[in-house]
Amino acid sequence: MTAEDLSTGHTNIGDDTTLELKIKNCYTPARVIGTDYSFKHKIVWKNAIGFLILHLLGLWGLFVFLTGGVGIKTALWTAFVLFVSSEGITIGAHRLFSHKSFTATPLLRGILLILQTVAGQNSMYIWCRDHRLHHRYSDTDGDPHNAKRGFFFSHVGWLMSKKHPYVIELGKRIDMSDLEADWMVMFQKKYYYPLYVLFALFIPVWVPIQYFGETFKNSFLVCYFFRYLFQVNGTWLVNSAAHLYGTRPYDKNLQPVESWFVSLICFGEGWHNYHHTFPWDYKAAELSMHLNISATIIRWLEKIGLAYNLKTASPEMVAKRIIRTGDGTHYALGNDDAKARVTAIGPLHPINPSYTTKYEAPRTNLNDQGLPLFHETDVINVNTKNINRNFTKA
Repeated sequence: MTAEDLSTGHTNIGDDTTLELKIKNCYTPARVIGTDYSFKHKIVWKNAIGFLILHLLGLWGLFVFLTGGVGIKTALWTAFVLFVSSEGITIGAHRLFSHKSFTATPLLRGILLILQTVAGQNSMYIWCRDHRLHHRYSDTDGDPHNAKRGFFFSHVGWLMSKKHPYVIELGKRIDMSDLEADWMVMFQKKYYYPLYVLFALFIPVWVPIQYFGETFKNSFLVCYFFRYLFQVNGTWLVNSAAHLYGTRPYDKNLQPVESWFVSLICFGEGWHNYHHTFPWDYKAAELSMHLNISATIIRWLEKIGLAYNLKTASPEMVAKRIIRTGDGTHYALGNDDAKARVTAIGPLHPINPSYTTKYEAPRTNLNDQGLPLFHETDVINVNTKNINRNFTKA
């Protein structure tokens, strides 16, 4: 097995084969982790009912918004809160805290923690733990929102279901020592709920009431429920649509795809085949100026001294990977035959959400050590973890 094989984390071995991987001069028996379609997730009804109520109130807020129930100042305020809190997720939770793709000053880290709190997608610590697990065991039963189980499950169903045993067991392997050593992250984790009430609920709703003359009901429905519904579904599209509908020009063995539509909605988070191929790249994409406002903001933060040590994959590394594992649809290094296999429902345009290829999605079976996270050969050495491997394979 070559270093390149190790960097992809994929194997072609059967369920009855034992694979020996040499990592740091230690040989470790590795199982194959895939998707057991016979496993049925149990519904957590209080979560399901809660999300139903959230969506109904969010749609009510959308109706108020579209029918002129709030003034232009409130509409602009809502858009502002939506944008900055979304960057708290994309730049903060995702590119900085989860992937360590750049370094931030304490001031910037604090600002991003506040903005991530406004987004209301759980504490930074839990968000990053789940996301690191998602990358390690992407699109297998070790992935909290395994796209192999369909659009609904990977979009929101995973939040309405009990975790798969692999998610619980493999989640214990995720190294969170860097965040545990960050006092600001741990402070937010400890006081997340009161901080959430203050930054995500009280301030966004209070400002239009106090300064723009809005009623409590309309401000609550638009500035909280509608904003949150729009934002969280945008984030969920990265887990669902960006793993199902698009092309795989960088690694056809990975389930994630390049989605222009999701990139437009989520400020550059839809270039997902690239991101899962090179997760440590601060751009989360090959082209930083291409529907990727988050990368532009990070470079601006670098210019004013708040961000530094921006990591990126070299053009040579990217080109070699495209040639070795890509599906042939790359804009420069692809081929006409592969590009001709692109299809869509309706207009054949990259912005079309159904824009995808006719190629069959890969059958994802991963090594026990998982996929790289922080650099190209970064996998888990299970010998260093206190892990019980005695349970049934997926």
